[in-house]
Amino acid sequence: MRRKPFVQAPGTGPADDHQVRLLQGAEEFFPALTEAMDAAMADIQFETYIFDFTGAGATVAQALMRAAARGVRTHLVVDGVGTGALPKAWADQLQAAGVLCSVYSPLGPLGLLLPHRWRRLHRKLCVVDGRVLFCGGINVLDDFHDPNHGTLEAPRFDFAVRATGSLVASASDTMDQLWWRMQAVRDARQRRLPEALQALRAASAARHAEQGGDPGAGPPVRATLVLRDNVRNRSRIEKAYRRAIGAARHEVIIANAYFMPGGKLRRALVMAARRGVRVRLLLQGRYEYFMQYHAARPVYGALLEAGVEIYEYAPSFLHAKVAVIDAQGDRPWATVGSSNLDPLSLLLAREANVVVEDAAFAIDLRQRLVHAMQHAGRRMDPARYAGRPLRQRVLDRVAFGLMRLALWVTGKRY
Repeated sequence: MRRKPFVQAPGTGPADDHQVRLLQGAEEFFPALTEAMDAAMADIQFETYIFDFTGAGATVAQALMRAAARGVRTHLVVDGVGTGALPKAWADQLQAAGVLCSVYSPLGPLGLLLPHRWRRLHRKLCVVDGRVLFCGGINVLDDFHDPNHGTLEAPRFDFAVRATGSLVASASDTMDQLWWRMQAVRDARQRRLPEALQALRAASAARHAEQGGDPGAGPPVRATLVLRDNVRNRSRIEKAYRRAIGAARHEVIIANAYFMPGGKLRRALVMAARRGVRVRLLLQGRYEYFMQYHAARPVYGALLEAGVEIYEYAPSFLHAKVAVIDAQGDRPWATVGSSNLDPLSLLLAREANVVVEDAAFAIDLRQRLVHAMQHAGRRMDPARYAGRPLRQRVLDRVAFGLMRLALWVTGKRY
């Protein structure tokens, strides 16, 4: 059944009508995602940074094609850097099945030399029939495959959520708006001005009715969709983190793939540790990208001195962007999403996180993170960090400086 127009966009504030289920890794995420796609009756909206057609990625593509072939309106948006152009063989199959595909901000001849090209679509969102939302850090990428490093011996460590309730309409709205704005830009470049104006009107009118929950998914919980873009929502995700850390009484646990927080967020973590809150960070322990790996390390010193515990994930690549605060207290707070705590996510990219204020959800996430720290994490020794070799410190500072220079080129301060 098609969603009916709604005269006012539903808010993104917290509400108590949601059911939210935590999904860890491709083993839990892709079956839930394709099951929802196979049950779709009206439409599927899908955005992702990376769409890789190896292994599990092919199963998602096939689910999209099955849905489109039976008449479900299916929109797919991929990022122009994370994915680039879709492989021709797959693009032809998707088009033949009726899947409508768009590439967000494809790179031109100058690539990332143009500052505005650093503004990427990094969020991972899927809305099915306006009723079910998937949000998290998991790309369409097999857990045992990495485009740059080949086959992995252990699965990537990452999370997503499946949610129902009023926040689904908010996600659907923002995805519709982006889709129609992209169509307007495409039509304008092709000098199809009437079509461009029509697409802009569709973007402005993207409002959907709030949908009911999923009675079989568990008790209702309090949840919020938190977006980051370069217009109205420039700092909402970072502020959500800072508020939650500032209110922490007992414990803060953050798992983040690319960790280079700005001064305000670092100070919030230091202040929490100094007032007796146990602060633990689970971070990337494997070399993946030069910039992200080395630029993060200069910020560790002040955190370690304040008593923050840092663990590096060892078995495979850590790609999670999650946190849990006071899970066992009277004000539990957790977030799962696409946003790293680094300048690329917090200053430039489109991101989406779900914040959940529910004890059962927070305890579930906490247990998984604590297990990973205890069984798959190497705790960083402050003395060893301070005494790391000169070559290592130089590399770290060079990467940190290059990151700051890149931000300066884009006109951002961090």
